[in-house]
Amino acid sequence: MSKYTILILATMMILLSLPFTVDAISQGALLFLTFEPGARANALGRAYSAVADDAYAAWWNPGATAFNRKTQLAGTHIPWLQGAGGGFDDMFYEYLGFNHYFQDIGNVNVQFILLDAGTQEQTDEQGNQLGTFHSFDFAGGAGYSYEVIPEHLGVGGNFKLIYSYLGPGTGNTEDEGKTFTFAFDIGAKYRDLGVKGLDLALAIQNIGPNVTYVDESQSDPLPMTFRLGASYQVMDTPMNKLIVSAEASKILANDDPLFKRFITGWEHFDETMYGFGAEYTYLNLISLRGGYFADQAGSIVGPSFGAGIQYTFSKKYKLTADFGMITAGELTDYNKVFSLGFEF
Repeated sequence: MSKYTILILATMMILLSLPFTVDAISQGALLFLTFEPGARANALGRAYSAVADDAYAAWWNPGATAFNRKTQLAGTHIPWLQGAGGGFDDMFYEYLGFNHYFQDIGNVNVQFILLDAGTQEQTDEQGNQLGTFHSFDFAGGAGYSYEVIPEHLGVGGNFKLIYSYLGPGTGNTEDEGKTFTFAFDIGAKYRDLGVKGLDLALAIQNIGPNVTYVDESQSDPLPMTFRLGASYQVMDTPMNKLIVSAEASKILANDDPLFKRFITGWEHFDETMYGFGAEYTYLNLISLRGGYFADQAGSIVGPSFGAGIQYTFSKKYKLTADFGMITAGELTDYNKVFSLGFEF
């Protein structure tokens, strides 16, 4: 193994083994952009940016889509914080992703995200009811990726348009609480990093301008997120497959200008989130998954688990159905994640 490879692996291990501490909470707006899609990904403790090989790869790491050679479609449904009470019972997260490979050109992907925050009651300054309104967030994007080093290094990027509607104006302002903005994602994945089956991933999500809802003097940064992940294929036979993964992610959000946040966003390093996971697949048919996720600053720490079924027919078409559960913090025990996928 080269000195360069050893240095990268050493850096990765140091980052993933840093202690968990508790302190400040990041200041990002439009936090729905950080909600992770995919039952498989959530069951693996959200350690997925180096594993992603499906239509969710565009969200986790646009560089990972460069290795996908099939047309892929996938969708996720999450009844967000169901069972928590307090007005969360009608919140839903939906994701739809599509990826297609063009010979000698590269991969093109499209993704759509919706967070339906449900119906809210509108009141005036005296607390009198004025009716109800509906809050939601939506993002739609497209991306491109390419194998810079065939079979080893893939790089890619996404462009997203984002719309958020919080509610109508009341009291001191008649302006609606809404915003429209844009963001970029960039990512890279390196396969077989010195050892066959060892993959490394790096991605930066939600790079874009500050967000303003009503008052332009009070803007908030997008939840620009740095991800570093690794995965290793421990076993790969026709009957048995085993993969393990690890990931660290950090939201780089504060009051500084966008490009300065690439440096100053690391100030509260205790806000770093960590995930670990393992997946066992039998006969390319049934998968069992488990993991652990730790967001100490957000008080979301605990296990994850799930299962999936894959079925290939006509030696070309593949259907997948996955279910995952991941710890959701103090409001409710687990978020339940449901996913379907199709590729050919």
